[in-house]
Amino acid sequence: MTIERWNDEMLDELASSVSELRESMTEVKDGIDGLRITAQTLLQLAAQNQQNMELIKERQAESDQRFNLILEEVRYLIRGNQAS
Repeated sequence: MTIERWNDEMLDELASSVSELRESMTEVKDGIDGLRITAQTLLQLAAQNQQNMELIKERQAESDQRFNLILEEVRYLIRGNQAS
């Protein structure tokens, strides 16, 4: 009887350990899912920021081009006034 009782206690402890392990695994899985969602969100933000930077670079190039055109017109006008 003592051996059977000890085995029952061991089985109860094992069942309890398995339950705790199952709960821990669920928590780990939830944590991993949260990290995955966070990583996906960060990747989306990085992609969006990259697109925004490309747009800013394009607009800056357009602004630079317009500035240079206006600067050339001003220089032309200054040369015209100096010749008069």
